[in-house]
Amino acid sequence: MNLAGVHTALVTPMNRDGSIDEKALRDLVDFQVAAGISGLVPVGTTGECPTLSHEEHHRVIDIVIDQANKRVPVIAGTGSNSTKEAIDLTKHAKASGADVSLQVAPYYNKPSQEGFYRHFMAVVEAVDLPIIVYNIQGRTGKNIENSTMLKLAAHPRVIGVKEASGSIPQVMDLVSEKPDSFDILSGDDNLTLPIIAVGGIGVVSVASNLIPGEMLELVQAALAGEMDKAREIHYRFLSLFKAEFIDTNPIPIKYMCALKGMMEENYRLPLCSMDETLKKKVQETLRTLKLI
Repeated sequence: MNLAGVHTALVTPMNRDGSIDEKALRDLVDFQVAAGISGLVPVGTTGECPTLSHEEHHRVIDIVIDQANKRVPVIAGTGSNSTKEAIDLTKHAKASGADVSLQVAPYYNKPSQEGFYRHFMAVVEAVDLPIIVYNIQGRTGKNIENSTMLKLAAHPRVIGVKEASGSIPQVMDLVSEKPDSFDILSGDDNLTLPIIAVGGIGVVSVASNLIPGEMLELVQAALAGEMDKAREIHYRFLSLFKAEFIDTNPIPIKYMCALKGMMEENYRLPLCSMDETLKKKVQETLRTLKLI
């Protein structure tokens, strides 16, 4: 599978009672597809997966696969800090028709590098589905070192990494040693351009929930070597990339989508709405960018 491009880390729209807003989710999928997005990533961190029940997790994946209707690939978030649970979630995604699984590094229990390796290998050997490893030390508490990533990359079904370590040197070292069959996607919108510049091929994007066309334009320009154009787009939206993390993701991006009328601003506890000061800063950013 060609991973080049922009894959949207979809938010999970919710009703006021906390239930999944299925219509808003289907509308979001259609909005993404119409914009030409490269792929959809349901129930990752941005999709509030930690507070979804297994039944809801399955349902969100099923809805996205159904609504996408093979128009774009679906990369289902099916990782867990329990290897058995990750396998079970991945089996469901496979049966539902997902194209790829996104497997986050096991969080909280902070395994050794050998533990990371055994975890991902157990998943990939149990389910005949390509996987993308998700490295995000800020969420999980531990970095997947390049030596471990390269061991994983030797398996034909481990096709790439969503790199959110925040370390460009780590990315460069991985690019210099990885096999051609293994791709690197940025896990941070603000590092998309730098990571492509050193050998990455795209991004799993939060911002593309709101601006899928503009993120595609940035990535396509960078991949084509049109760096002046890519830099112009990067700096135009840098304030938005920063605003995404003015509070814990996905709170700001959900608020932005609500301001655009795409969904209601509802979360699952322990996540909750930003205070008014932060909301005003987000509003100002979107007004400056003429997005509201």
